[in-house]
Amino acid sequence: MTQTSPNPFLNLDYEPALELLGDDYFDEVSAAEFPQHILRFRNDRLLPKLGLNPESVHDSHFIEAFGKFQGIRPFLALRYHGYQFGEYNPFLGDGRGFLYGQVRGVDGQLYDFGTKGSGKTPYSRNGDGRLTLKGGIREVLAAEALHYLGVDTSRCLSLIETGEALWRGDEPSPTRSSVMVRMSRSHIRFGTFERLRYIQRRDLMHTLLDCVIDCYYREVANSENRYVEFYAELVKRVAKLVAQWMAAGFCHGVLNTDNMSITGESFDYGPYAFIPTYNPLFTAAYFDYGGRYSYGNQPYICRSNLEMLQLSLSMVIPLSELEKSLASFDEYYYIYYHQLMMNKLGFDNLSTPESKELLEKTIEILQETEIGYHDFFYELSQQFNYGWREDSSLILENLKLPKADWNSWRRLYHHILNQLPIEEMEKIGDRLRYYNPKTALLRPAIESVWEPIAYEDNWEPFYDLVRRLQAKE
Repeated sequence: MTQTSPNPFLNLDYEPALELLGDDYFDEVSAAEFPQHILRFRNDRLLPKLGLNPESVHDSHFIEAFGKFQGIRPFLALRYHGYQFGEYNPFLGDGRGFLYGQVRGVDGQLYDFGTKGSGKTPYSRNGDGRLTLKGGIREVLAAEALHYLGVDTSRCLSLIETGEALWRGDEPSPTRSSVMVRMSRSHIRFGTFERLRYIQRRDLMHTLLDCVIDCYYREVANSENRYVEFYAELVKRVAKLVAQWMAAGFCHGVLNTDNMSITGESFDYGPYAFIPTYNPLFTAAYFDYGGRYSYGNQPYICRSNLEMLQLSLSMVIPLSELEKSLASFDEYYYIYYHQLMMNKLGFDNLSTPESKELLEKTIEILQETEIGYHDFFYELSQQFNYGWREDSSLILENLKLPKADWNSWRRLYHHILNQLPIEEMEKIGDRLRYYNPKTALLRPAIESVWEPIAYEDNWEPFYDLVRRLQAKE
C-alpha cells in the first residue's frame, strides 16, 4: 500500500516477507510509549543504502518512526528457542524488541529494521522490555567498529533516549533508557529453527527454510539440492564471520544459538569486548565463569552451533549431507583467517609455507610478549618503510620485544618481502595502513565516552569516537 506521509521512513516500500509466512512464527505487539524522545545517534551512512538522501531526512523523522513508532505496519515479536551456555531453553523469543519492517536496499538485498528496548512482549518474562542508554551506546560503537574493520555485521540506524529510569544489576542504577533500531540482513536465528523442531512442525520448517533461501541465499535458490546447498553456504559464511572476529580481535561474549543469525551475520552486542592482548582465554561476559565463549573458543563454538542446528534441519535435510558440509568448516575457517591476518601484516593473496610460518610466529610473539594486539599492528603500519626490504634489523626497530624470538620473526618477514616484486612495497604499506587503524574499541575507550554522558550529558567524545571508527583513524 502506498503511503503519503512526509516522513521518508514511512514511505519506504516495505516487504512483508516474514509476515506473509503467518503467525506461527511471531506475535503482533505494540511499542511502548515513552515520556521523552531525544535522538542521540542517526546513522546517515546507512541512508543511501535505503535510497534516501541524508539531507532530506530530519531528526524528527527518526523520532516519529523509531521513537514514537507511528505508521501502519504490524510489529512482530519473533518466536525462537536456543541453546544458552549449552542448555536448551524453550522460553525465549523477542523480549524487548520486534521486527519493525523489511525493506529492499538499493543493492537489491532485503534488510530488517529490528528494535531493541521498545517495550514488553509475550516473551519478556520478568523483564521490563527496555534498553539502557549505555547498552545502546555500546551496540552503536560495536557495530560501527566491526563494520569498518571488515566484519559482516548488523548496524544501528538510530538510538533515541527515552527518559525513563531503569534498574539493572550490572550498571549503577537508576540508569537512563533508550530505544535502538538495528538494520540487519535478517533477525531469523538458529533458534528460530530449533523451536520448530521442539514443537515438531516439519511443515513450518519447510516454509521457513524456503523463505530464507529465497530471500538470503538466492545463489542456490534454483538448485535441485537447494536445502543441502543452503546449509553448505551457511557453513562457509559462519566460518568467514568467526575468522573476521578473530582477526579483528573481537570477542562476542554470548554465542548462544539464539544469537546466531541464519544469514551468517554478526549481531546483538551485549557484553562484547575487543581483546587488549592476544589471550585465547579472554572472556567478555563477567558471567561466563567457565570461559565457554572465550575469544579463542569462538571458532569451536560456532562450529558446534552449526552442528546443533543439524538436529533441526535433519527434519527436512538428510543428516549425512549436513555432516558432509560441516566437515569443511575448519578448512574454510583457516583459509579466511589466514587471508585476513596476511592483510593485517600487509600482504594480499599470500598462501605459501613461509606465510603460514609467519602467522604462527606472529601469534607466538603476541602471546609471549603480551604487547597490545591492536598496538602491534598499528605500529607495523606506522613504522613501515622501504628500507625493510634491504635490512631486516630496520623492521619495527623502535619496538622492543625482548621476550620473543623477535629477530627470527624479522628475518622471516624480510624474506617474504624479498620474494615479492619491488613494486609491491607501496601496496604493502597501503594495506598495513588500511587494515590497522589507530583507534581500537577497547573497554577504556567506551568508558571514556560514557562518563561525560553520564555525569555531564556531554556527547561530543562519543560522536568523536564514532567519527574516528568510521574514518578508520
